[in-house]
Amino acid sequence: MPQHFKVGDHVGWNSEAGKVSGRIIAVHTRDTLYKGYVHHCSEADPQYEIRSDRSDHVALHKGAALHRID
Repeated sequence: MPQHFKVGDHVGWNSEAGKVSGRIIAVHTRDTLYKGYVHHCSEADPQYEIRSDRSDHVALHKGAALHRID
């Protein structure tokens, strides 16, 4: 079962460029058009919009790809 996070949580994930961290800025619970692609999400399996700590890059990830950073 995927973890659930909220806006403001500090999270990390692995990307092609290595480990990345950032803060959740939005939680999507309905299918969302993002950067030209439809990202499928629901109340039970939301996707999280995250702003990187190192840049202004924003990414969208499912909870299963994320881990909370204290």
